[in-house]
Amino acid sequence: MNEVCPKCGLNSQLCVCEAIAKESQRVKVRLEKRRFGKMITVVEGIDTKSVNIKEVAKELKSKFACGGTIKHQMIELQGDHRNKVKDVLVNLGFSQDSIDVI
Repeated sequence: MNEVCPKCGLNSQLCVCEAIAKESQRVKVRLEKRRFGKMITVVEGIDTKSVNIKEVAKELKSKFACGGTIKHQMIELQGDHRNKVKDVLVNLGFSQDSIDVI
């Protein structure tokens, strides 16, 4: 039996709520220096209500072969990956114009 999306009312297989949510978000990618000179890449601004942030973090960690975590609705990746994060996020469905690399 087919389920119906509570947000848009479409069949769950035809639902585009997550794709629309990805295009309308303002994502910021920045670099932070932590203790002992360690660098981390922080991806923030992803709305956790409409996008599965765990899947995005898993994909980023897999692509860059690095460790990472989710803290306070932000994805933290070990190392400097600012230049590559934007390309991966665009492949995941985020709008290229809505991603700011600082």
